[in-house]
Amino acid sequence: MSETSISVVSPKTRLTVFGARDQHLRKIRDALDVSISTCDGRIHIEGNEKDVACATEVLERLRVFARRHEQFTPDDVNRMLDEVVGGNSPSQSPPIVVHGGRQVRPRSAGQARYVEAVRRNDVVLCCGPAGTGKTYLAVAMAVAALKGPLIRKIVLVRPAVEAGESLGYLPGDLQAKINPYLRPLLDALHEMMEHELIRQYTEEDLIEVIPLAYMRGRTLNDAFIILDEAQNTTISQMKMFLTRMGAGSKIVVSGDITQIDLPRHTRSGLVDGLTRLQGIEGFAAIELENADIVRHRLVREIVNAYDRQPKKQRRKAATKPFSPGGHAGKPPSPRGRGG
Repeated sequence: MSETSISVVSPKTRLTVFGARDQHLRKIRDALDVSISTCDGRIHIEGNEKDVACATEVLERLRVFARRHEQFTPDDVNRMLDEVVGGNSPSQSPPIVVHGGRQVRPRSAGQARYVEAVRRNDVVLCCGPAGTGKTYLAVAMAVAALKGPLIRKIVLVRPAVEAGESLGYLPGDLQAKINPYLRPLLDALHEMMEHELIRQYTEEDLIEVIPLAYMRGRTLNDAFIILDEAQNTTISQMKMFLTRMGAGSKIVVSGDITQIDLPRHTRSGLVDGLTRLQGIEGFAAIELENADIVRHRLVREIVNAYDRQPKKQRRKAATKPFSPGGHAGKPPSPRGRGG
């Protein structure tokens, strides 16, 4: 049995750290099986030596966090528990080295799990809210792989489905029509590489950015293939895409299952795949959460605000859970969550 204590000082800080009705405190107690009490401005922790050390580290982090934020959410507590207990600290994840020696690092425990899953598996399906770095990290991994001997081509793919607007109604030639759909992938690519190098690689067919419909009938060997906005694929489209994978290739599929633009009653290929593919060796399913949002600080608040809407107003397909079946990641919670 081990025992330790830390100083919290102000009642306001203690209230922030413990949470409303001690919800954060209970979460730490349940996760680590320790006894936590407070007296005279100090927090006392008792239990197994290793668990006490972990609980102390989590509470110390929360105390520092409370100095900069008036409040934080259970997701923040989960993230810190993951980092301390699960050894998933972003700082422990090797950096992704892209063009020019620039390093891209995961900035949350969930992102670290995502990057590690891509390193270890040939097919990764990732869902999560906007701003969690799903697309950005996948493109970084692809650029890093292209630098080495692992692959000889990057293929960036997106379904041309956006709020009911058809490609045929947009002005211009084919390239002009599809460019708005592919722009987010190109934006991520431009953050990793210089414009002239992207143009050169595109002309040499080392980088290809195409709509999903153009994937049919192809076999891609030694390629890093990324499908973005995959929540807007149908089941047959997802099957078609995944079966384009050739020898030496890797596939990363990402999407936000709370932002499905398919016709009502059409099941998302991403939602279906998260369930259907579980148990396959070399496949991993990853869920990023609100705590993994690293875009502007308001994005997390906006996502949280939409998550609070009544369940009956959410799409049924976006709330159906999946179980990764022992592979990396964990199932989406019944709450709506998707970058």
